[in-house]
Amino acid sequence: MDAKVGKIIVFLSVAYLLISKEVMVRILFLLFVSSFLFLTPFYASAQKERGTPKSGEGISAFLLRHKRPGNTYYQEFLELNKTQLRGKKELRLGVKYILPPLKPSTGTTVATASNSSTSSAGSGKTINEPLLGKELAKVRVTGSRLKGACFYVVSGHGGPDPGAIGRIGNTELHEDEYAYDVALRLARNLMEEGAKVYIIIQDARDGIRDDRYLKNSKRETCMGDAIPLNQVDRLRQRCTKINELYKKDRRNYAYCRSIFLHVDSRSKRQQTDVFFYHTPNSAGSERLTTTMKNTFESKYDRHQPNRGFSGTVSPRNLYVLANSSPAGVYVELGNIQNAFDQRRFVISSNRQALAKWMMEGFIADYKKSR
Repeated sequence: MDAKVGKIIVFLSVAYLLISKEVMVRILFLLFVSSFLFLTPFYASAQKERGTPKSGEGISAFLLRHKRPGNTYYQEFLELNKTQLRGKKELRLGVKYILPPLKPSTGTTVATASNSSTSSAGSGKTINEPLLGKELAKVRVTGSRLKGACFYVVSGHGGPDPGAIGRIGNTELHEDEYAYDVALRLARNLMEEGAKVYIIIQDARDGIRDDRYLKNSKRETCMGDAIPLNQVDRLRQRCTKINELYKKDRRNYAYCRSIFLHVDSRSKRQQTDVFFYHTPNSAGSERLTTTMKNTFESKYDRHQPNRGFSGTVSPRNLYVLANSSPAGVYVELGNIQNAFDQRRFVISSNRQALAKWMMEGFIADYKKSR
């Protein structure tokens, strides 16, 4: 038995020596190709660039921060992140999302005059609005949820009047600067959804800022006109501007709304949530204000479920609400004297969240109006 086994081994050894060179080359080649094909998907997956959103950041802002603006990137992002998005178009904190590969831009640009602050474009267009700042001036229209709607965005005070002043240590927080930054962020969000937007109070230099402490200036104008120091004259000026625009816009837009953004000043001990005022006896203003408040309440329930939301809605005969023609909402963003409320203003991602939630409130009200 041992002799037979020995003969078989010798035979196989000779056969191996005769065929091994050619066969082994083929086998090794096949193994190389198979391993390459097997490993390529994992290697490619590992090479995909990913990013984590900031608080309150939407898909468009998230992609813009990663230098991927526009509808092409937006749609590709939705496709790449189907699993993470779970059928929604909202980003979740702490989740790493796959970024679309960078590619040359092929978007169409629609230029607008820098002093007009008006914008209207279809999905896929790009609006140029210098007031938003150099890095964010080009606004890619990525949605159409506000197509056919028109907005007048007004930040409180400005020019010679800084409004309420709070303090963190030796640093002053001026109401007009923080209200203006939120106003610009809101305007940009509305533009991204296809709305026509007027930025009523303007600062040619500031743009959207991510600083914690926003430097005060007196450069603000009412669409190019100097802002009076007298309170009644100041309020009358912005109402007159809105009414002049609305007289023309109401023929082209079935939905026109104004929003007035302010920061309240109360006792340092008094922490407040965002609260809203509407024009007395105005159904459109009351519905908008209530919808805005409900939107904020749902956001707080989702992001801070154990905190609750105590923001309120109430009628108030404020000058700007009573003397401007389109239905409007007056928003107090918090107490600039309170240390907890101050975090709502000084953290840029919180200012962005405020703007995003107000935009979503407008979208919800727009749907109701139709």
